[in-house]
Amino acid sequence: MKVLFVLAAILAAASALPIEERINGENGWYVPQADGSFEWMELKDAEELLANGEAMDGRISTNAVSFYLYTKSNPTDGKEIKAKASSVDASHFNKDHGTRFVIHGWTGRYTDDMNTRITKSWLSKGDYNVIVVDWARARSVDYASSVVAVPGAGAKVGEMINYLHEHHGMSLDSLEVIGHSLGAHVSGYAGKTVGKGRIHSIVGLDPALPLFSYDKPDKRLSSDDAFYVESIQTNGGKLGFLKPIGKGAFYPNGGKTQPGCGLDVTGSCSHGRSVLYYAEAVTEDNFGTIRCHDYEAAVSKECGSTYSSVRMGAVHNAYMVEGDFYVPVNSKEPFGKIE
Repeated sequence: MKVLFVLAAILAAASALPIEERINGENGWYVPQADGSFEWMELKDAEELLANGEAMDGRISTNAVSFYLYTKSNPTDGKEIKAKASSVDASHFNKDHGTRFVIHGWTGRYTDDMNTRITKSWLSKGDYNVIVVDWARARSVDYASSVVAVPGAGAKVGEMINYLHEHHGMSLDSLEVIGHSLGAHVSGYAGKTVGKGRIHSIVGLDPALPLFSYDKPDKRLSSDDAFYVESIQTNGGKLGFLKPIGKGAFYPNGGKTQPGCGLDVTGSCSHGRSVLYYAEAVTEDNFGTIRCHDYEAAVSKECGSTYSSVRMGAVHNAYMVEGDFYVPVNSKEPFGKIE
């Protein structure tokens, strides 16, 4: 409770920057609120907030993280597993199958549509261990409090990955960790905990921008957190990063807004499209891409019209993809376009 009071007090501090000088993600952030609105927070206030929050977080707060396993034997009824032999042995976990960790963002929980869509997509492709992460602090009404909890939640995911690898034979070479929004940064901290480049792949679905800095890769998802990191950026500059986060960075419709989302004042529709696109990419492999010289070209849709051989979200991207890609999309399902 003390953490919330401190965070609320700093959030309430008056901003000194005039609106025309505010650059989201550069000299401050527009921080989302529970009612869908945004409040501007300057860089120095945010740094103080995060420092105070992190200092108090380790002393007085809980950061519960739970894991639910889905397989073809239990595709809709997740079995909670813990880092204990009796728990894993009593589940349908199979070390000979590839493993996918799926991590929700702010306000989410493991039963959300995001998780069921991605779980269903992977299980439709074959035998997988799909482990859906539930991190309770994501459900704080205060976004900043959830941000403060990201490193600890990511560390617990990383510890679970290490446990399954060391004690139950889970391969890191076929492991993919998928996180949406704040969950993308939880994925990054999981990768940092496991060790640089040891997780095979991390897919960041519109990694959250508010209160994360591009120039501080050690405090966000970065391209070093796995052998291969892919980012699918759909609400860049608002709820998500616009600058490339992954080794392979994909910009559907230029990465800022998505067709079919209307005005989308809060950005939530475009932000959520990253999940829909990824789930479709897993099952259909139908998102053609156009290679760009840099991310600015992708954002401005100035990458030409020649499709590359790369498909957004493809498993084999880990071995062949680096750079920025523009992704043409439809306004409704099926969203993917191929030449």
